[in-house]
Amino acid sequence: MTVDTKLPYDQEYINQFSKDRNEPEWMKSLRLHALDQAASLEMPKPDKTRIGKWNFSNFKHSAKGEELSSLENLPVEIKDFIEKGSENLIIQRNHSVAYASLNAELKEKGVIFTDIFTALKEHEDLVKRYYMKDAVSVDEHRLTALHAALMNGGIFVYVPKNVELDVPLQTIFWQEDPEVALFNHVLVVADDNSSLTYVENYISSNHEQETVANIVTEVIAHNNARISFGAVDNFAEGTTTYVNRRGVAYRDAKIDWALGQMNDGNTVSENITHLVGDNSESNAKTVTVGRGKQTQNFTAKIVHFGKESEGYILQHGVMKDSATAIFNGIGKIEHGASKSNAEQESRVLMLSEKSRGDANPILLIDEDDVTAGHAASVGRVDPVQLYYLMSRGITQQEAERLIIHGFLAPVVNQLPIESVKKQLTQVIERKVY
Repeated sequence: MTVDTKLPYDQEYINQFSKDRNEPEWMKSLRLHALDQAASLEMPKPDKTRIGKWNFSNFKHSAKGEELSSLENLPVEIKDFIEKGSENLIIQRNHSVAYASLNAELKEKGVIFTDIFTALKEHEDLVKRYYMKDAVSVDEHRLTALHAALMNGGIFVYVPKNVELDVPLQTIFWQEDPEVALFNHVLVVADDNSSLTYVENYISSNHEQETVANIVTEVIAHNNARISFGAVDNFAEGTTTYVNRRGVAYRDAKIDWALGQMNDGNTVSENITHLVGDNSESNAKTVTVGRGKQTQNFTAKIVHFGKESEGYILQHGVMKDSATAIFNGIGKIEHGASKSNAEQESRVLMLSEKSRGDANPILLIDEDDVTAGHAASVGRVDPVQLYYLMSRGITQQEAERLIIHGFLAPVVNQLPIESVKKQLTQVIERKVY
């Protein structure tokens, strides 16, 4: 079954939308080309997940958000994500920048941390160099084309050569209007010999109103660069989410992912890293909790092109109620990527009889002189662990809680901002109990 993608947005609307934001001609042309492509391209086909009846077309495309005079005016659930005294923070409220700050020292070093529309005006050449070229293509399928045509927010990060950041950059995307769709584009670039930590949070409260999040992230690590990317996605059940996070690592570069997928609505998530350069590396860690009747599909994939490249995938999921999820872990070693190592582990913990989780480890090897391995498991709470804890006077509920947190800890502990790690733990608490 195909999806009805007729949208109330035509070429005239796209033209005007681009004009209102004073976008360069190449961006407007890309949008119009993508809109034409969307009409003919097929929907993505996530493994074992039917998305034909999911909502990808019922939404409001544009909504402004008021600026914040102070972070104290934020709702508590958003304020809790912010590290006290944080100097490097952007808050996008619907499609407007409500708050933005960047340390003066980082500015002097040439670090760029701004919203995508400001970047198009002030750093056009840099954005044009990377935007939907190395990591994600416009014409991959209908959702990438729609994203390119309707992009309405996002962030641009650039760290110049030989600049190492010892403090994190953080973005909070606040979907305040219950009808508004987020077509966010996040572009993070670390030039040669540079390093950074970037963390983002998605938050909404549209429990009944249907809308869409169509998110594309491109992370580019040049030679000997290091990027640590953390995220907590926390969309309410009214939001159908498609999130596509891609990375490209060149020679001696490293990209680490720590992703907390805490959405309550139907979700398709792709996290794909291309290890292009020799001795490049990526660690991709994902944690999720599914509940209610939601359906989720997670694909983590690392493709090895460079020699002696290292790729590690770790996925842990907890399913309760009638939730279902597919976990695909794919390690692909291309011909020529000799002495590379592809390792993966996918584990699913089910808390109810009606929940379902599938862990699919996949290794695709086109080179002889390599190392590869995988592990996968799907099951219930270990009765031996439960008995051990209860025999020491701990209640069954508290024992299950401790086991679940221990099960998810390998990813949760990787988040680089303490307040975000704490908030993710609280989100897990709410979703499990």
